[in-house]
Amino acid sequence: MILVGAHTPAAHPLDEAEARGADLVQIFLSNPQGWRKPAPRADAAELKASKIPIYVHAPYLINVCADDNKVRVPSRRILQDTCDAAAEIGAAGVVVHGGHVTGDSPQEEGIIRWRKALDVLDTDVPVLIENTAGGDKAVARRVEWIARLWEEIGEYGVGFVLDTCHSWAGGEPFDELVPRVLEATGRIDLVHANDSKDPFDSRRDRHENLGQGQIPPEELIRVIREAQAPVVVETPGGAVEQAADIEWIRAQL
Repeated sequence: MILVGAHTPAAHPLDEAEARGADLVQIFLSNPQGWRKPAPRADAAELKASKIPIYVHAPYLINVCADDNKVRVPSRRILQDTCDAAAEIGAAGVVVHGGHVTGDSPQEEGIIRWRKALDVLDTDVPVLIENTAGGDKAVARRVEWIARLWEEIGEYGVGFVLDTCHSWAGGEPFDELVPRVLEATGRIDLVHANDSKDPFDSRRDRHENLGQGQIPPEELIRVIREAQAPVVVETPGGAVEQAADIEWIRAQL
């Protein structure tokens, strides 16, 4: 059985899971737009003891591929801080965006920078790199570049998160998408099941509720079925809307 859950507010994730009928949850442990390290949680022991898997999404600001060391170095630091905090709650994994080269350096340099970042990262929590929707020199947008990234960092045991909206917006055809990703990485550890408000190859990362956006529903469910990995919906709305998306997936499967 494929576990299906949602990205929820972080204050009371177990209650949020129950409200959605979710098998798992994903949360932020700090401000997704900030560099400040996560604060200790009073419920850490409760979360760690829970049977519900909890995934942690690292801050959006992280870009270990950036030319500017004023971005690259803090990115490594907050990734370490996030992994440390995730360990305290027994998280199933830490999701982090693949990033992109921001200056004049070639795209290949981003792959080398990922290796350097993993060289100094000290954690037992699985790090799960997510594909991205845009970025001219992104290292995890196109499958061919994901393959090159994994050739460099696969030995570190990193996992992969396949986001359906990001693939659609990034211009990756859904035909044979999962087999191509598996050939590139050897694994899919998590699926972010999101519809898209925008057309194919728009480079716009705007999520929509499942079956209400631009991605053909049969393509969405094919990715989920073929990936055979836990699923997180990061769709608009609160418990009611996300519960409907979770049930949509279960009904389609």
